[in-house]
Amino acid sequence: MPELPEVETIVRGLAPRLKGAKIGRIRVLFPPLLRRTSGPALRELEGKRILGTGRRGKLALIRCEGGRTLVFHLKMTGQFLFARRGALPDKHTRLVIPLSGTGGDLHFRDIRKFGFMCFLGPASPSPEIDGLGPEPLGIGRGDFAEILESRRGAVKSLLLDQRAIAGIGNIYADEMLFRAGIHPLTRGSSLGEDRAKVLWRSMRAVLREAIARKGSSIRDYAGPDGEPGGFQERHRVYGREGEKCLRCGSPIRRIRVGGRSSFFCPRCQRPV
Repeated sequence: MPELPEVETIVRGLAPRLKGAKIGRIRVLFPPLLRRTSGPALRELEGKRILGTGRRGKLALIRCEGGRTLVFHLKMTGQFLFARRGALPDKHTRLVIPLSGTGGDLHFRDIRKFGFMCFLGPASPSPEIDGLGPEPLGIGRGDFAEILESRRGAVKSLLLDQRAIAGIGNIYADEMLFRAGIHPLTRGSSLGEDRAKVLWRSMRAVLREAIARKGSSIRDYAGPDGEPGGFQERHRVYGREGEKCLRCGSPIRRIRVGGRSSFFCPRCQRPV
């Protein structure tokens, strides 16, 4: 599933081609894509200009005139692709947004059909956004430590809880815990101020580096230009079960934490 670095890469890639374009009549090819949204409601966007793109957690946002916003969750296999005007969509395309002034259309493609889109008007409630925790690159060190201290569960599960911190997924949680030298089953409330500070710094460093390298391409992910990410070449533990730790040479192990696979080095990340 695309996580914060991948979604950030996507919205940055979309921005130059979307900003200023006017939206034509949106074609919904897969109605279950829509969440709390009807096809007729999307007609409000016809003729409206796109003001820009954004991201909140793992959500991609397309902001339009009049306080209107399209919110996309890519889930496992969602992708945005630019196509020439009137090009026939392939069998996995779920939505087509015609764009005047660009000579093309924006296609939303989703092989697994898990993604969703909702349309927000100027005063629309948005549980998808309102329920999210703070951004990991925006939260201060003290506030981050308070979140950790308030949770008795495993720190890995905390990092994945979008209500606590928005945007982190399995890949980056494993990588930041490795860099911080913290075992994934360590209770968040047991870290203490010093280790919480180390994890906060590791979180920011990992996410910034991943954004700079345009995310991680493990299976289906690619940016809007079709280019894969490059951060997978920098993974130190994720997906490396049985391989040697790049720091100490011990075999990387995998365990289940909260139903998710967690990769770690048993020597560099000892339980406390």
